[in-house]
Amino acid sequence: MCIQNGELVIISSLNFRKNLRSSLRVRIFYILVLAGILPSLIMGIGILKSYENRAIITRGKDVQNQCNILSKQLTSADYINDQSSELLNEELVQLSNMYDGRILIIKNNFKIIKDTYILDEGKTIISEEVIKCFKGEAPAASYDQNSRYIEVTTPILDINKEFITGVMLTSVSTDSIAVNLEILSRKVIILGIVICISMVLIGMMISSVLVRPIARISKSIESITGGYGGENIDIKDYMETEAISNAFNKLFLRMKVLDDSRQEFVSNVSHELKTPITSIKVLADSLLMQEDTPIELYQEFMQDIVEEIDRENKIISDLLALVKLDKTSADLNIESKDINQLLELILKRLRPIAKKRNIEMVLESYRQVAAEVDEVKLTLAISNLVENAIKYNRENGWVKVSLNADHKYFYIEISDSGIGIPEESIEHIFERFYRVDKSHSREIGGTGLGLSITRNAILMHRGAIKVNSTENEGTTFTVRIPLNYIA
Repeated sequence: MCIQNGELVIISSLNFRKNLRSSLRVRIFYILVLAGILPSLIMGIGILKSYENRAIITRGKDVQNQCNILSKQLTSADYINDQSSELLNEELVQLSNMYDGRILIIKNNFKIIKDTYILDEGKTIISEEVIKCFKGEAPAASYDQNSRYIEVTTPILDINKEFITGVMLTSVSTDSIAVNLEILSRKVIILGIVICISMVLIGMMISSVLVRPIARISKSIESITGGYGGENIDIKDYMETEAISNAFNKLFLRMKVLDDSRQEFVSNVSHELKTPITSIKVLADSLLMQEDTPIELYQEFMQDIVEEIDRENKIISDLLALVKLDKTSADLNIESKDINQLLELILKRLRPIAKKRNIEMVLESYRQVAAEVDEVKLTLAISNLVENAIKYNRENGWVKVSLNADHKYFYIEISDSGIGIPEESIEHIFERFYRVDKSHSREIGGTGLGLSITRNAILMHRGAIKVNSTENEGTTFTVRIPLNYIA
């Protein structure tokens, strides 16, 4: 039991971390904090580096200027040949002390004739900077980052100022710069910590404010779906939240319409399925209650029973057809078929129904068409459209079916002179369970499934269907299906 509890804690912890990582509020918080801290960090490092470089350059120039002044005095006193001047020796010591450094006076034979540290006098020194200075190259200050010393080479001329007879090599410590840099670093760190804390607080506040409208949308949706809220949500803080609100309201309205349609369908189908059975039972009971029933009455009742059974069978067949077409894995038996012949057979089968109401049926074929289709499903779709054109037509009306094709599609157009479809109902007629005139459809025997079955069958062929209708004038359905089926 303990292990299970431990596993539960681990799983809960993992789920919490996963939810935390995927949280929009947390991500906004991270972005805002990083956007504030990273530039501050880079700026702090840049300030410290800039200060160090600037301080070293300034110190180097100052030392170079002092060395140039002292070099002129050494040249005038011919110090390379005579180091007895106490004044100059004192100035050399003062300069080295002032910059916490060391000064070497080097003769042109690379012998050290003066060392303010009195350590290497009489020794030979050969360095790249000294050699360059003897060659007359412009004196320059160099910085040794490892030892933290600035080295400055300054030429010393002979008394006639014609030749370089010596070099003054000055080494200056940068410890004072390092101390100042450390003090500045501490201030930058303190400032960085303040900025980090400020950015964390600001990030928490801003992320909370930015996500608040989304939280309100979520809460509103939960209230609506739980049955406690209104029928719409209206969050217009941002364009995005307004778009989400509008999209949800449309979806919710659509769901309500579908739910109402389902409830109506259940009621209608219950009634439609129950009515034939009730009629059959009444007719059968009537026959059983009568003795010596005349054969004519018996045949009449049996004919009525057969019609009610056919009616029941039609309802069940429509329901089964819809279920089969709803399956996403529904298989199509694709074969190359003569569409002209297929339409002729459909109209031939439906002409007897049309003759009962004296409705003229016309087939116009503009060209011979062969296409890859599922004969059963396409026949079902077109039959539904033609049968509807007959059912919802006027006495002595007409139904026209035309066939045409181009290099990619074939087109079937079914037109009628019927009662038409109200404009507000056109966008709903392909919805399952939807019927335009419920009372009239019940008289005719419709279940509200025919057009939904038709649309599904056409979509399975990668086709399309559209409708144009004017109330009390007629309706035209146009079907477009590829000549070659694309799996």
